Amino acid sequence: MATEPNETDGQPEEPENSPENSAEDSEERTGLEQELEELLAQAVVDLDSLPLDEQVSRLKSDLETAQQEAANNLDASLRAQAEMANFRRRTDEDRINNAKYSNSRLISNILPVLEELDLAISHTESSAENNVNSNGQLLEGIKLIQRKLTGVLESEGVVAIEAVGLMFNPLEHEAVGTEETTEIDAGYVTEILRPGFRLHDRIIRPAQVMVAMAPKDS
Repeated sequence: MATEPNETDGQPEEPENSPENSAEDSEERTGLEQELEELLAQAVVDLDSLPLDEQVSRLKSDLETAQQEAANNLDASLRAQAEMANFRRRTDEDRINNAKYSNSRLISNILPVLEELDLAISHTESSAENNVNSNGQLLEGIKLIQRKLTGVLESEGVVAIEAVGLMFNPLEHEAVGTEETTEIDAGYVTEILRPGFRLHDRIIRPAQVMVAMAPKDS
């Protein structure tokens, strides 16, 4: 025997996103947009509706503000250009200095060789009196090597530091000891124990010196 369908079960349920709900949402959004436009319209002052004096005052104020902003932007731009120019100048100076002193380590390694040559020449000169022929030829050969090596160093900007007879300078001289004397004023260099050298305007090795001091008796 067939059963009759339930009236409640037969009724279709309305979907959640039905056209009626979409229409209500659309009307609600439209109302919010209208309220927002009204608020914005109230906030914006119509310049034409103001009196002439107030229009001129408002325009002057806007012009001053624009001029101030333009001046600030110009000042910031000039500052940025000056900083960029200073940065380029410092970069160029660093690059020149690096190239100028790039071979300082090589020169520092060559200096002891030159010092040994100086010592060899000194010993040969002292013993040349006994055997003029052989020692004299050896001495000339060593002097030739010395001159060539000195020329190479000078071409690279290496200059020996002067010391004897000059006032002691801690930037260029390294005091190894003192010497009591009355022939040279106190504080002046009397002797160089190890030569010092300057590469362009930079000290790469100070000169080791003896410094004069007044005799204790006086």
